Amino acid sequence: MPVLHSTKNLTTLTPPSSEHEGVGVFEYTDHYTVFHYGRMPDSIPGKGEATCRMAAFNLQLLEKAGIATHFRRFIAPNQIEFDLAHLPNPDPNADAPTRLDGGYLVPVQVIIRTELPQGSSVHQRLSTGRLTPADLGLPEVPAVGETLDSPIIEYATMLEDVNRFVPEREAQRISGLNDDQFQQMRHTALSATEVLGAHARSLGLRYCDSKAEFILTSDQRLLLADSPGTPDEARLTFNGVHCGKQVLRNWYVTSGHEVPVSQLIAQGVPREQWPPPPSLPPEFIPIMSDLYRSLSQTWTGEHRWAVPDLATATQAVADTISR
Repeated sequence: MPVLHSTKNLTTLTPPSSEHEGVGVFEYTDHYTVFHYGRMPDSIPGKGEATCRMAAFNLQLLEKAGIATHFRRFIAPNQIEFDLAHLPNPDPNADAPTRLDGGYLVPVQVIIRTELPQGSSVHQRLSTGRLTPADLGLPEVPAVGETLDSPIIEYATMLEDVNRFVPEREAQRISGLNDDQFQQMRHTALSATEVLGAHARSLGLRYCDSKAEFILTSDQRLLLADSPGTPDEARLTFNGVHCGKQVLRNWYVTSGHEVPVSQLIAQGVPREQWPPPPSLPPEFIPIMSDLYRSLSQTWTGEHRWAVPDLATATQAVADTISR
């Protein structure tokens, strides 16, 4: 939910108080982000509306499944109104989030992995020794594309320049949640994955991994927040092709244009002095625009744009960007 360097714009309609949550509106833009850099140079026409419509669909689908969310209403064409909570103390060394007035955004995200496709950070962390199969409850190093017998659950920080994976015990400390609340957060993230994963499978999509964010309300309710199951928050594939920004991340890496964000932060280089990444090749833009809108139409069942079907859109990605 934090909008620093995000693809969404936030408007506060009613600030949160000690008695109740506030009201905010997310405007989904056509920007995209990779490498924790922030907004990249190009925009992708239609991405914001396509993603917003998926987010609204998913939040309502989850509500129908009995999962409480922060969703209030969809405002066409690219805005969502939601329950707004305070941002907590971002200090990862604090014993718990600073409870300002009322509830707060839980500063830990839950990552659920059911498959390990190309691009999953698990592969890179295993290859560099930052992670072992045992850490994940696996008997051996998994293959790229492996489907897991049971989901892998990980936790990461949310309010740092580059978010970190953290062990469960540290995640609970940072979250400020008690034992019951923390287990409820974990259970809700798994339940959301089951609901959205089933919907993906019904459409021929693979729901490989996703992240879940939460707010704790002033009356101590956990609400699923942000944009679950969208290509900004989940890794979706169709016929083996990524349906989102992973294909652009891959291009930046293979073309030698990856921005070394972690290195720049370690060296103390101010963000405003980071080298700007190059723009995408111009032929990529309409292909990605078609991909986002085709995915949204397939996912929601709403047909609003004259775009190729998802099989054709993903094949264009494979032929032009992923070659």
